Amino acid sequence: MSVSGLCQICESRPAQERCDNCGTLACEQHYDSEKGLCADCAAQVEPGSDPNSDDVDIHRF
Repeated sequence: MSVSGLCQICESRPAQERCDNCGTLACEQHYDSEKGLCADCAAQVEPGSDPNSDDVDIHRF
């Protein structure tokens, strides 16, 4: 993916990626390529969860 501009997180390095979740332009340091998320979105994701999943938890009693 080709992006241009500065990282919207650190505002000092060239952006190389765009977050799949929020669209933020991010440099290599502020982008999690495994998750496809910027550092801010990756920090909000619980370990082991899929941010692209629309699954609903169903509780049965």
